Amino acid sequence: MKVTIIGCSGSFPGPDSPSSCYLVEAEGFRLLLDFGNGSLGVLQRHIGLYDVDAICLSHLHADHCLDMCAYHVARTYGPAAPYAKVPVHAPADAPRRLAAAYGMPEEPGLETAFDFVPLAPGPFEVGPFTVVAGQVNHPVEAYGFRVTHGGRSLAYSGDTGESAEVVRLSAGADLMLCESSFLDQPELPTDLHLSGRQAAEHAAKAGVGRLVLTHLVPWNDQQRILDDACRGGYGGPIDLARSGAVYDLA
Repeated sequence: MKVTIIGCSGSFPGPDSPSSCYLVEAEGFRLLLDFGNGSLGVLQRHIGLYDVDAICLSHLHADHCLDMCAYHVARTYGPAAPYAKVPVHAPADAPRRLAAAYGMPEEPGLETAFDFVPLAPGPFEVGPFTVVAGQVNHPVEAYGFRVTHGGRSLAYSGDTGESAEVVRLSAGADLMLCESSFLDQPELPTDLHLSGRQAAEHAAKAGVGRLVLTHLVPWNDQQRILDDACRGGYGGPIDLARSGAVYDLA
C-alpha cells in the first residue's frame, strides 16, 4: 500500500499545497481520501486524469470536497466521455450539496459522473481495501477512516476535535495522518480541530507506527506545530505533511 500526500493545507490552499487530498494505491487500484480545492491539478502529477477508481469524502467542507465539481467537468466533458462512474463514499447530503456548489439542479446533479454511497460508521470494501469509517467530533457530519490492505493500515483523522473514535480507528496503524490545525494554547475550542500536541496524544494512545501532522493552516508557524507535537508524549517518528510526500507501507 502506497500513500501519496496530494494536498495537506488546512481550510484553504497554501502556497505550497492544495487543500486536503490523499492518494492510496494497492494492486493498481487508486483511492482518494478527500478532494479539497486545488487538489485536482496536483493529482495529475502522480496519476492520470481518469485513473481515480474510488473516492471517500470525510465531510462536506469545501477544503475537503470542492474539487469534486472540477472533476465532474473532466469526467463529463472529456474527449472520451462518457466515462465510468466513480464510487464516492460520502455523507448522505453530498449529492445535493455538491450540485449546489457546482450551480446545477439537484437532478441530474453530479450523479452523471459519480455513484454516491452514503457513509455510516462501520466497515466497507473499496477495491482491494477494507475501509472503516468512524464519526468524529466536528461541527458537521464528519468521519475519520482506517484503510487496510495486506496487513498494513493507514488511519486518517479527517477534521476533528479530541475524539476517542480517532484513537479507536488508529489503534496499531502503521501510519496516521492526523489533523493539526491549531497552535497549542489554553482553552482551545472543543469539537472542532486539534493542535499538534493533541494529535500526538491521540497517536500515543493509539500506538501508531508513524505520525504525519496534516491539515496545516497556512497562517500558522509550521515549526511550532511540530514542536507542539513533540510535547504530546508520542515516541515514534513525527513528520509535517508535505504535498508530494510518499509513504510506502509494504
